[in-house]
Amino acid sequence: MPSNPAVQPPPVRNRRDTLVGVVTSAKAAKTITVEVERFVQHAVFGKFMKRWSTCYAHDEKGEAKEGDRVEIASTRPLSKLKRWRLVRVVEKGAAEIAPRETRPTPTAKGKEPKAAKPAVKPAAKPAPPKGDGKG
Repeated sequence: MPSNPAVQPPPVRNRRDTLVGVVTSAKAAKTITVEVERFVQHAVFGKFMKRWSTCYAHDEKGEAKEGDRVEIASTRPLSKLKRWRLVRVVEKGAAEIAPRETRPTPTAKGKEPKAAKPAVKPAAKPAPPKGDGKG
């Protein structure tokens, strides 16, 4: 018996880029902030370094909480910053996110903050004697 041509299976989504990261914020409605860790090789020295990217993802059901490891997939732009959607929660994490010691804190233009200047100027050196010194 031939199958009914009017009944078709649901459309299959195209393969999307997926990333795995840790939820750093789930305070907004239907939005989570996911931090994705990656390794990059330094162009000159060849050392592998950790780098982090922050992605905003759509969480329709509100199932992800802070500290959870999640899988996100790319999607069409949903808002100004949201370009990802939640696929699944890989593992439940602790409610508190521990600070990382290895990650440098971001500063203006990627530079370290300058040391504070002393409030009092040091005493000036005495001026050398005038003349040619043969006196």
